[in-house]
Amino acid sequence: MTEPRIIQVAVDCADALTLADWWAETLRWQVEPTDEAFVRRMVEQGHATEEETTTHHGTLVWRGAAAISPDPDGGRSRLRVLFQDVPEPKTVKNRLHLDVRTGDKDAARAELEARGARFVATHRQGPQSWHLMLDPEGNEFCVND
Repeated sequence: MTEPRIIQVAVDCADALTLADWWAETLRWQVEPTDEAFVRRMVEQGHATEEETTTHHGTLVWRGAAAISPDPDGGRSRLRVLFQDVPEPKTVKNRLHLDVRTGDKDAARAELEARGARFVATHRQGPQSWHLMLDPEGNEFCVND
């Protein structure tokens, strides 16, 4: 049997570094660490420019992209979310969204609203209910028990 494939969900956004921080805290995951020495070497060797880098939380990182995963060492998990800056604003409803299972959707809703999420509506199907929310950049996600 072959190994299962790794999934990376890519999220287009306006501020990848900030949104990655927000989602890492929301999911209790980690922002994957950046190898500053590698970034510096790429600039020194002409493979990248200084404009493609920035300092975030005191660390030299690639501008416009950051990934999160449940693995504290980064990159070894079979699930990863990559946030990447794009020039155009979000204009329509997401066709794909994350469902965050929390154990207590109402407590999670309050916590997330305090951190910049917006509540949209509560939906119900049979015995199940969930909160439809927007992250700080307006991306839809659901909070479940």
